[in-house]
Amino acid sequence: MKRNILYITTIAILSTMLAACSISYKFNGAALDYTVYKTIHVGNFPIRAALVYPPLQQTFENTLLDYIQRNTRLQTVEGNSDLVMEGEITGYNLTPQAVTENAYASQTRLTITVRVRYTDNKQDSKNVDQSFSAYRDFDSSEMLTDVQDQLIEEITKELVDLIFNATLGDW
Repeated sequence: MKRNILYITTIAILSTMLAACSISYKFNGAALDYTVYKTIHVGNFPIRAALVYPPLQQTFENTLLDYIQRNTRLQTVEGNSDLVMEGEITGYNLTPQAVTENAYASQTRLTITVRVRYTDNKQDSKNVDQSFSAYRDFDSSEMLTDVQDQLIEEITKELVDLIFNATLGDW
C-alpha cells in the first residue's frame, strides 16, 4: 500500500514538473518581446525609381503587411506606435544577362530595390536604414508585360522575407 502511494506521488510530482517545463520554438524568426512591443505602423512605400510599374507599390505594401500580421502579434496602427517601418521603392531595373555568341541577351534580369527605415521607439540601437534588393531572370524571348506580375510577386515575397529578418526578426 505504501509502495502504491509512493509510486502515485512520484508520478504526480514528475507530471507536474514536466508540465511546467516546456520548450518553445519559433520558426518565423520573430524576436520580439510582446510585453514591450505591441504596435507597429507600416507607412507607404512610394515608387521613386526611374522605371515605374504602378501596381508594384500596392503589391509590396500588401505583402509586407500580410507577412507582419501572420508572423507577429503586433497590432498595425496609424500614428504613434512602438515600431515604425517606412521607405520607398528606389529601383526597378531591367538588365541583359547571359549574352550569346550573337551578342544578344538570352536572359533579362528584373531587379527591385527597396529602401527601408525601421524605427524602434523603445530601443534606438535596433533602428535600421538599409536597402534591400532581389531579382528574377526571365527568357528574353518573353515580353516583360507577360511575366511582370508573376516576377513581381516572387521578388516581393523575397524582399519582405529579407526585410522581416533584418528588422523584426533581428537577425
